[in-house]
Amino acid sequence: MVTLQQKELIRVKLEEYVRRYPSQNKAVNSLKGTSQGTVSSILNGKWDSISDDMWMKIQSQLDMSGGWRLCGTSAYNSLMLYMKDAKDESNVMWVVGPAGIGKSTAAGEFSKSNRNVFLLTCSEDMHKSDFVKELAAKIGVRATGMTVRETLSAIIDSLVKMESPLLIFDEGDKLTDSVLYYYISLYNALEDKCGMVFLSTNYIRERMRKGLGRAKKGYDELDSRICRRFVQLDLVSGDEVEAICVANGLSDKAAIRTVRKEAAECGNDLRRVKKSVHKELKKLSLRNN
Repeated sequence: MVTLQQKELIRVKLEEYVRRYPSQNKAVNSLKGTSQGTVSSILNGKWDSISDDMWMKIQSQLDMSGGWRLCGTSAYNSLMLYMKDAKDESNVMWVVGPAGIGKSTAAGEFSKSNRNVFLLTCSEDMHKSDFVKELAAKIGVRATGMTVRETLSAIIDSLVKMESPLLIFDEGDKLTDSVLYYYISLYNALEDKCGMVFLSTNYIRERMRKGLGRAKKGYDELDSRICRRFVQLDLVSGDEVEAICVANGLSDKAAIRTVRKEAAECGNDLRRVKKSVHKELKKLSLRNN
C-alpha cells in the first residue's frame, strides 16, 4: 500500500516534472498510462479515487532517486556549461568522453532543472519510427494515428513554439545511419530555433572518420552540422574521486585511499567509484556497530 508520505513525495516530484514543460497538457502527454484528470487530482491533493497501481505507474516515470550526492567534476561542470550554451544560443555540438565519466548523470540533472529540455537515450535497435515516436513522447506530442513524417512535423511545430528548447541525445553514437539522416532533417528545420547536444564515447570519432573517408551518405552533412568538431571532456582525477567520497559522507582516510586505488584501476569510472564508496561506508558502519 502506498503511504500518505509516499504520495506526498510523488506529488512534489510530479509538480517538479510538470514545471519543466511549457504546459501541463504536454507534461501529461509525455507520461505513459495516465490522464490529465489523474495528474490534476494528484497535484491538487484529491487522492481518494487514485489506485495504488496508478501511484506506482507515475512514480516509475519520475526521478525518485536520493541519497547519492553529486560532486562537480571538471567533466560535469563543463558539460553543464555546454548544455546551457546550446540551450541559450540554439547551438549544436557533439560531446565525447569515456563511459563512466558522468555524461548521462549531468544530462539528467540538466534536464530536471531546466524547462523545455528533452533527454532521449539512444539505442542500436532504434529505427526511424522508434526515434521519432520516442522523441515525440518526450516532448509531449501525441503521435497516435500519425505517420512518421506527420509525427516529425508535429515535433518541429511544437519545438519552434517553445522558449529556448534543447534536445539531448545520450549515447548518440549508437544511432544507425538511417536515423542520423533523420536527425539532419530535424536540424535543417530547427536551425537557430532549438539547441541540440549529442553525448557519446569516443567511438564516434572513428565512425565519422571512416564515414567521411568513404564518402558515405550524410556524413559530411552531419560533420558540418556539429561544426566539424567533437568536444572532449576532461577525465576524472584522483582528487575529484576523493571529493566525491567526502561529499557522500566518507571521511576515513584509509577508506578514501581504498576507493582511490580501486577507481584508478578502472580509469576513475564513476560507476565504480559509487560502488566503492557504498562498500567502504558499509564496512565502517559494521565496524562501528
